Amino acid sequence: MAMKIRLARGGSKKRPHYAIVAADSRMPRDGRFIEKLGIYAPLLPKDSEDRIRLDLDRIRYWLGQGAQPTDRVARFLEAAGVLPKAERNNPVRAVPGKKAQARAAEKAKKAEAAA
Repeated sequence: MAMKIRLARGGSKKRPHYAIVAADSRMPRDGRFIEKLGIYAPLLPKDSEDRIRLDLDRIRYWLGQGAQPTDRVARFLEAAGVLPKAERNNPVRAVPGKKAQARAAEKAKKAEAAA
């Protein structure tokens, strides 16, 4: 059974809160899970202690059993010191869009003509 440590959404429309759960990867996002490992309340201020609460002992247990954290949960665990900091790079996202590239080329052309 492939295990994931992931977020399960709760709360009403535009008022989300998430449970950090250990679940079978084949189950739906908000569906059946095995154990609740913490909570994440994104609407709270970033410096609030209640924004992210983790049961670190149980998370270490599930990681030892082979559970894979999702990207967002992995970032929480890196901040808590459970996982080593991973290097991330997305060069495609850093490239401007076609219209922005066209505007930059147009601006460069005008600057060249003025000089």
